[in-house]
Amino acid sequence: MMVPCGIPYIFGTLDSVDKNIMPVDNMMAKAGVESIVGEVISINKENKTVELAGGETIKYDKLMIATGSMPIKPKWLTGADKDNVFTIPKDKVYLEGMKEKLDSCKKVVVIGAGFIGVEFSDELAKKGHEVTLVEKLPEILSLAFDEELSGRIEELLKSRGVKVITGNGISEILGDEKVKAVKLENGEVLESDAVVLSIGYKPNSDLARQAGIYVDENGFIAVDEYMRTHEKDIFAIGDCAQKRDFVTRARVGTMLASTACAEARIAGMNLFKLNVVKTFSGTIAVYSTAIGNTGFGTAGITEARAKAECIDYVTGIFEGIDRHPGNLPDTHKQIVKLIAGRQSGVIIGGEVIGGLSAGELVNVIGLAIQNRMTVNSLLTFQIGTHPCLTASPAAYPLIKAAEIIANKLRLQ
Repeated sequence: MMVPCGIPYIFGTLDSVDKNIMPVDNMMAKAGVESIVGEVISINKENKTVELAGGETIKYDKLMIATGSMPIKPKWLTGADKDNVFTIPKDKVYLEGMKEKLDSCKKVVVIGAGFIGVEFSDELAKKGHEVTLVEKLPEILSLAFDEELSGRIEELLKSRGVKVITGNGISEILGDEKVKAVKLENGEVLESDAVVLSIGYKPNSDLARQAGIYVDENGFIAVDEYMRTHEKDIFAIGDCAQKRDFVTRARVGTMLASTACAEARIAGMNLFKLNVVKTFSGTIAVYSTAIGNTGFGTAGITEARAKAECIDYVTGIFEGIDRHPGNLPDTHKQIVKLIAGRQSGVIIGGEVIGGLSAGELVNVIGLAIQNRMTVNSLLTFQIGTHPCLTASPAAYPLIKAAEIIANKLRLQ
């Protein structure tokens, strides 16, 4: 099984696509699951059968649709079909061909500075390519981080050899049959041997739609909190399934492997008997990644999103270090920003930049959001610390950020 989040590392850290494959056959067999490799071409919900491309028909009692997503290649983009224009699908054969072609390219333009675009750019630069990352929005990672943190990540990326252009989108890919350059919206032309389009994914829901299963206007299969579709005995999980934001309840297009796994566990627990307390109550969107030895992550909603949603909120940001004392090897600055509801003090979002421990710290913030913990809960948070593993208990950035919010609330 391809590890989707590991795909960028095929092009730098890892030396082959095969090293991004996670063996699951033994795990499935131990669980008593029979695996069939084949393509389902139709679902008959009346007869409760699925038909495979090889002609086989399988009858089901319960059906789980987990068809994932596909990378976006916009139809309006002139030149998108030229040779050496790539998307990033979860497709081993495609990625092997892409890697082989990119190995002979010197200048690469990456379009889209979300997590995958940032990771791809850093990995390609590490391999020796001249990389330009282009983002239409004013900052990189701006949907996940607020400006004061995304700016630090951008500077880190630049320090590692990636040229970053923000506030400017792509308008055309130039060349005859093969890429020669990229034209931006402001008319600037960037010489390029290859273009990597990292501008998002769309749900792979055609199979469901053709079967008459309700798909919403954004292409997601509609599901409830038990992951049931509108059709009896049919469930949907992962990128193809509809999502709602945990805080705002608005429908969102979040696509994460960790979210898909949480949905899968919930669907599995409710497949034959409903466990009424085991529901998927909305996506918290917990993201994390690393550039070199600097990790960064985010959970819940940003301050910018809270403002856009007219949420009455308050923030706290604290910068410390992730070891104590600070002269220990591999010590990093650690910045934690928390966002809480002003009236309730409930944590609704958080962002972290620090060492590689940042990934686990942002998971703690995600747990706080999911359990609707308040700032006061964090102030009384009992933690285990060690000089080589964590920040000082007297200056633990997560708790100190909560203290800043608490002080603001007391002064109101």
